[in-house]
Amino acid sequence: MFRRILIANRGEIAIRIIRACNDLNIESVAIYSHADRDSLHVKMATHTYAISEDPIKGYLDPDRIIEAAKATESEAIHPGYGFLSENALFAKKVKEAGLVWIGPESEVIAKMGDKNAARNLMIQNGIPVVPGTEPLNKLSLYEIQKIARKIGYPVILKASSGGGGRGIRVVQEESELENAFNACKREALTFFKNDDVFMEKYIQNPKHIEFQILADNYGNVIHLLERDCSIQRRHQKLIEIAPCPTMSADLRRRMGVVAVAAAKAANYTNAGTIEFLIDDSNNFYFMEMNTRIQVEHGVTEEITGLDLIGRQIRIAYGEILDLSQNDITAQGFAIEARINAEDVHNDFIPNPGTITAYYPALGPFVRVDSYIYKDFVIPPFYDSMIAKLIVRATSYDLAVNKLKRALSEFKIRGVKTTIPFLINICNDKDFKRGIFDTSYLENKLPSLMPQETSDESDLVAAIAVALTSQFEE
Repeated sequence: MFRRILIANRGEIAIRIIRACNDLNIESVAIYSHADRDSLHVKMATHTYAISEDPIKGYLDPDRIIEAAKATESEAIHPGYGFLSENALFAKKVKEAGLVWIGPESEVIAKMGDKNAARNLMIQNGIPVVPGTEPLNKLSLYEIQKIARKIGYPVILKASSGGGGRGIRVVQEESELENAFNACKREALTFFKNDDVFMEKYIQNPKHIEFQILADNYGNVIHLLERDCSIQRRHQKLIEIAPCPTMSADLRRRMGVVAVAAAKAANYTNAGTIEFLIDDSNNFYFMEMNTRIQVEHGVTEEITGLDLIGRQIRIAYGEILDLSQNDITAQGFAIEARINAEDVHNDFIPNPGTITAYYPALGPFVRVDSYIYKDFVIPPFYDSMIAKLIVRATSYDLAVNKLKRALSEFKIRGVKTTIPFLINICNDKDFKRGIFDTSYLENKLPSLMPQETSDESDLVAAIAVALTSQFEE
């Protein structure tokens, strides 16, 4: 087994990888920016390496990270999610440097990262895809309009190299097409350095279902059941559930077969995710493949009893997958709620600051993945997610009850968080019944908004000031 692994990431996912390394008796190396010097992943790792003064650049510099791996005598690099996790050039450079990349081959990352190339590969292999086009950038507006009419409105424009909800525009009618196309190109160029944009038929109010894949280097591929990721805001997932509470056994079986076939078509190895859209007639379509571990991998771990990060490491080391599809069964239901430091009453803008109190939820089958602690200062430079609360129960309704209880116990003070908003989702009758699709939050947002209240720590401080003033008088 590897002796030492460098983690090319930060925060919660870096801690998750450190724990997997510890379980396998592997030393870990945490890289960090100056802004992250007090982050918990830096405190927990076996070794640390200051990657940059700049809060972002070091995490996005392949050469600097490889230099750090060599300087710390690391044998492998785990990219986590985000940052360079789906960067084919980084994966290639890691391998060329004589290190092991804990993930799929660079060629596969490149192929599946190009959404249009991925679509074409799926079509060639008989995988159902949403009707769509090649990149449109070389076509005139008239030609693009003609294609949109043929597909039928509404349509969705997508950046070919997009991800994370970026580079996406839904177009309801022709008058919106030109502005949406230009905005999509600008955003794609800004975030992905590639302004190629293609068009698909917009499946209205679908369910967003993804299948977790594990594949070794010897042709063995299985899926670890599905996750329902339909509850999203601006294409960003907020709550994930495994397995889908409303999916029939037959549909699960058919989608699982297609997910494995899609991974095999891509010559995929390691952990990955096949994402589908399901319409209201239970027709399902390949959407994309994520060539990395997902934020929501924990719910799959909870229902299968498998350590996905540990499996990633073991596969990268060359172990044969010692599981067959028949070994995979769901042990109840798991739900993950992403807790973000955001002001829900101010359009969910990030709310970084100092954590003045931190009491994570506890109890049977309650898991918290986080990187914060009391007195930690959340930096303003990164994603606003500060914790993931994951619960498991024998049935979906019991899992919802447990999630509500755990959210109610979870106390974070000093910054505003989405916890009250998530509690209101747990109270919603449709969520409790498992009846939702990707339009859920769009349709219900006003009714889910919590009452605006002051942070308890601020209230205590105000009371103390008032009492002091009385005594002084």
